[in-house]
Amino acid sequence: MVAGHTVRKRFGQHFLTDPNTIRRIVDAIDPKPGERVVEIGPGLGAITEPLLARVIHLDVLEIDRDIIAALRGRHDASRLTIHEGDALDFPLDTLGSDLRVVGNLPYNISTPLLFHLGAFASHLRDGHFMLQKEVVDRMVAHAGTSEYGRLSVMLQYRFLMVKLFHVPPGCFRPPPKVDSAIVRMVPRPAGELRALNENAFSRLVTQAFTRRRKTLRNALQGLLDETGIREAGLDAEARPETVDVDGFVSAANVMVRRQGAAG
Repeated sequence: MVAGHTVRKRFGQHFLTDPNTIRRIVDAIDPKPGERVVEIGPGLGAITEPLLARVIHLDVLEIDRDIIAALRGRHDASRLTIHEGDALDFPLDTLGSDLRVVGNLPYNISTPLLFHLGAFASHLRDGHFMLQKEVVDRMVAHAGTSEYGRLSVMLQYRFLMVKLFHVPPGCFRPPPKVDSAIVRMVPRPAGELRALNENAFSRLVTQAFTRRRKTLRNALQGLLDETGIREAGLDAEARPETVDVDGFVSAANVMVRRQGAAG
């Protein structure tokens, strides 16, 4: 039990309770009265309450019916709109544009939820999220490091990201078995998104990191041959983990152009 609520492990619930961390998060977001703020997983309201103190209206996405009932009992619908259901299925574009999305994301679905958010990047102004520290380290990792992988490439293509600060387990009830961190994500301008076909880009990156220990010649087999790899400005003997985001975009664009020519 946490503040009268039965913690549900299937929802990955760990509730933030440390007041100093809560203040730091809200200060980092710095919400203003007229902004459209959306909170994913309000939980027991640790971030919800201070957000409502700064904005006129708040949208929240919540799946736990007990939490939904408690929120409805505490807040007027004119100030808090509750969208009941799984955040993985929620179409953020229905809430408008220039959205500021925040949340303590459930660790058990954090990666698919990040990709879901990426699909709506054009509707976001920014995002501030608490995630497992290991996930944040992968999100912001540079090419050539052990943390660098598919998550790094796909998110860095779409967002500018900054790891803000670390949050230890003792700041939560119940405490998780891992450290957490806060990350800020700001969508890149459309003019910086150079992939000719983002599905093809995703397919190439996914295959490359499925074979991350192989050379590009072998990792991209069936998608791009050695000549195509060189045309993209890459070394066929390099390994995927050494290729930066622009390199993957160039490789995917060569693949797309070749497929178009073949068609």
